Amino acid sequence: MCGIIGYIGPKEAKDILLDALELLEYRGYDSAGIALNSGFENPIEVLKCAGRVSDLRKRCEGDKGKGNCGIGHTRWATHGGVCDENAHPHQFGNVTVVHNGIIENYKELMEHYHLAGDLTSQTDTEVAAAVLNHFYQGDPYAAIRKTVLKLKGTFALVIMFEDRPGTIYAVRNVSPIVATCCEEGCMLASDVTALCRFTNSYFVVPEFHVLEMNESGLKLYDMSGEEAIPQYMTVDWDVSRADKGGYPFYMEKEIMEQPDAIRRTIEGRIVNGIPDFSVDGVPDEIFTECERVIVVACGTAMHAGLVGQALIQSKLRMHVDVEYASEFMYADPVVDDKTLVIAISQSGETIDTLEALKYAKKQGARSLSIINVRGASIARESDYVLYTLAGPEIAVASTKAYTTQLAVLYLMVARMAYLRGTMSIEEIHEFVGELARVPKVMESVLSRRQDIHKFARAILNAKDAFMIGRGLDYSILLEGSLKLKEISYIHTEAYASGELKHGTIALITENTPVIAVVTQKKLHDKEMSNIREVKSRGASVTLFIKESYFSQEGEQDWSGIFTLPDMLDEFMVMPASVALQLLAYYVSMDKGLDVDKPRNLAKVVTVE
Repeated sequence: MCGIIGYIGPKEAKDILLDALELLEYRGYDSAGIALNSGFENPIEVLKCAGRVSDLRKRCEGDKGKGNCGIGHTRWATHGGVCDENAHPHQFGNVTVVHNGIIENYKELMEHYHLAGDLTSQTDTEVAAAVLNHFYQGDPYAAIRKTVLKLKGTFALVIMFEDRPGTIYAVRNVSPIVATCCEEGCMLASDVTALCRFTNSYFVVPEFHVLEMNESGLKLYDMSGEEAIPQYMTVDWDVSRADKGGYPFYMEKEIMEQPDAIRRTIEGRIVNGIPDFSVDGVPDEIFTECERVIVVACGTAMHAGLVGQALIQSKLRMHVDVEYASEFMYADPVVDDKTLVIAISQSGETIDTLEALKYAKKQGARSLSIINVRGASIARESDYVLYTLAGPEIAVASTKAYTTQLAVLYLMVARMAYLRGTMSIEEIHEFVGELARVPKVMESVLSRRQDIHKFARAILNAKDAFMIGRGLDYSILLEGSLKLKEISYIHTEAYASGELKHGTIALITENTPVIAVVTQKKLHDKEMSNIREVKSRGASVTLFIKESYFSQEGEQDWSGIFTLPDMLDEFMVMPASVALQLLAYYVSMDKGLDVDKPRNLAKVVTVE
C-alpha cells in the first residue's frame, strides 16, 4: 500500500516524480504529493492534494517551482482522514518526509516530545518528521539513527533536509524500498515498477541501512556507519510489459497474457517429463523431510493454496492446513521442524504473510515461498523461493499471478509425489503433460471471451449473486466470487453446494443470479442435483461446465451455458478460473467502473 518515489539527477524532477506516481497507482491510494528541492536559495516546495495523481498534476500545472531533486508519495489513509493536510510529503522544521508503513507508538512520541500543539495533520508520519527534526543538529546520519531507535512499527522513510539540497536519504524496517543509479540519475521507489522505464537493474535497500542519494551517486551505510555494498538484481521482464499494450485496462491485458505466463513459469522446470527445481536451488530434502504442510497466504493467494491443499492431500496423502496469514500466529498453530510452511504472495511484500512466515521460522519450520517479485521481503525471509514468472501485474485484481501460482503448486506436487513414490513415473508424465496443455486450453477459453461477455450483461444490475460448486469447483468459485465482488461491487458469495439446504437456500428467490461450475466427475451428479434445486426456486443459473458433460445437460434449462475444454479433473481449475476472471472483468467494465483500481483496495498490502 502507498507508493514512494525519489529522484536526483540532471533532469527536471517534477515530471519524473508525477510519471512514477502514476505507475504506482495500482498500489492503492487516496491522496498524492511531491516535494521539490531547488537549492539553497529556495525552501523545499511541497505540492499535495487529496484525490488522484491526475488531480496532483493539475495542482502542479500553475506552479513554477523547479528542481532536479525531489520525492513523491501516494497515500493510503491509515492515521487521519483523506484530506490535503494529511497527504504526504510532511514537513516539520528542517525535515521533509514521505513514509510507508505505520508508526505504532506515535501517540507516545507526541507526548514525550510535546508535539501536539505543533502538528498540522493527524498522521503518524508527521510525528516521525518531528522526531527527526528534534534530533537533527546538522548530521543526517545521527538524526536518522536516533529516530529509528525510537520508532515502533513498520516504516520506509524517505527524507530531505532543508540545509542539504540535492540529497535524499532513506531508511526502512519491513516496508520495501528499491533503488538504482542509471543514466537519468539516481532513483528510489517502493516498487521496481516505478524504475523500470529507466533501467532493468536495481537493489533492495537492506533493513536498518541508511541510503544517501545525490548527483555523485548513491551510498549505503549500516547503523554503525560502516559502508555497505548494494546487491544489484535484474528485472526479469520486458519494460514494455508494464504498459497496457493497447487494451483499455491492465486487467484485460493480464488475463490475455496468462497462457504465455504459464509457459514461462513451467519451462525450465521440467526435465525428461519430471518437475525439477535445480534451477531454483530448491533441494529435494525440503519435500521429503516434512511430515505436514502449512500454507499461509491472503486473498487470491490463499485460494491458490486451497487448490494446492486438495492436490497434496489427493496425490500425497499428507496433512495440509491453509491458513489466513493475518490470523496464523494468533491462533497458536502447531508448528515444528517437521513442518514445511509455504508462503504465497504476488508482491512478496504482503505484511501478514511476511509476519506469519517469520513466526513459523521461529518455531523451527522450514519455509518455501511462491512469489512474483525477485528480492522481495518474503523471498529474503524464506529458506527457498519458487518464482512465478508472470511479469508485472498492475491491476489490483490478480489474474495471471494466481494462475502462475497454481502452475508452481502443480509442479511442486508432482515433484513431491515423484520423490515420495506416491505416483508412478507414468502417472507423473501424464500429470506433467496435462500441465503443459494448460496454455493452449486457456487460449481456447480466451478465444470465446465474447460469449462470456453476453452472460455478464445479465447480472449488471444485480445486488446479490451466488456461486455454487463442490470439491475443487468450490475452491475455484471462492476466487471467482472474490474477483466479482472486488471489481464490480456486487455482493457475491461462493457456497459449497452441498451446504445449500443448511441455510443458504433461504436466500434464493425469483431471478436470483447463480453461477455454477461443474467439472468434477465424482461430484457431477450431486452438483447437478444441487443446481436444479436452486433453479426450482426461481434462480437464474449460468452454468460453466466441462465440455464432455454438455450433451448430458443441453442448453434449454439455463440462462447461459459455457463449455470448458476437457482436461483431467484436477486441472479444470485452470480454464474455469480464466472464464470467471472474464465474467468479473466484463461486469465491471460494462458498469463503467475503474476495473484496474477498485475503490478502497490496494495491490500491495504492507500494513496490518
